[in-house]
Amino acid sequence: MEFLTRHGVTHFDATVDGYDSDTLARHKDEAAKHGVELEMIHIPWQDSIGLADEGRDEAIDNVCQWIENAAKAGLRGLNYNFLVLRASEGAGGGVQRTARRPGRGGSTYSSFVLAEYDNDKRYAAGEVSREESFERAKYFVERIMPVADVNNIQMACHLNDPPSQVLNGVEKWNFPVFDGLKRFSELVDSPNHGFNFCCGVASEGLEDPGKELPAIVKYFAERKKIFNVHFRNIRGGLNDFSETWPDEGDVNMHEMVKVLHEAGYEYMLMPDHAPHHADDVAPEGVTGRVRQAWAFQFGYIIALIQAVENESAG
Repeated sequence: MEFLTRHGVTHFDATVDGYDSDTLARHKDEAAKHGVELEMIHIPWQDSIGLADEGRDEAIDNVCQWIENAAKAGLRGLNYNFLVLRASEGAGGGVQRTARRPGRGGSTYSSFVLAEYDNDKRYAAGEVSREESFERAKYFVERIMPVADVNNIQMACHLNDPPSQVLNGVEKWNFPVFDGLKRFSELVDSPNHGFNFCCGVASEGLEDPGKELPAIVKYFAERKKIFNVHFRNIRGGLNDFSETWPDEGDVNMHEMVKVLHEAGYEYMLMPDHAPHHADDVAPEGVTGRVRQAWAFQFGYIIALIQAVENESAG
């Protein structure tokens, strides 16, 4: 917690060690003692939901219970992934990547190059069309959103990463990016149905992220469909990209903050998928993200927020 407060963080989300209401409340209270607010948690993805197998209904029941527990603990919402393709080996689990690329100062960047990716391999999902992916998504959100609405819990879906057209036989539901996100957002009519919007993932599916991304962010922010933002930047675009430091990618992140501010967005801007370096390791006994990289990103985000607020104030 001191790492967060030391770097100016006031609100955060987390992956926690249990999802019963008492455990969630304990984590929220512990954060409050350090002057930060635990707003949301990441819930573990239940593979049966995306695969639509015999365990799907039980898995959805688990999510519904976590929603109720989150409300009892006083959380604002839950971040989740809707995944059909989840590779158990070689493709990075829920995120598909190829070899890392060298970056500035000896750091390395998470990267994806379709031409270098083993796209012939098949995993548990087999071959799934985009229409079938949306049918499975609809089944899921139609079950959980009535529970979320009763409990006033925002359900924020992270974008599939990367949004290539077809990977390992699965057509990604968020490709084309703008159309896919619109369709997902309209699966149910609920003020609590929206996105953990990752600027990086959206950019990964665009031909020219610097020009295309602002309009996409504006559209969903104005419609109050963004409940959390992963503030990633990339270099490249569709089928060939690297996740860079936020100040050196192809997207003008200052413009992203302006778009969100003007649309009335009021929630978190979070670092995500930071570059790696051999010197950047967590202290012994501490799990989690790269520390130096996140410290840099915290400062960068805070500076952009201050700049945009000062500009708007005249």
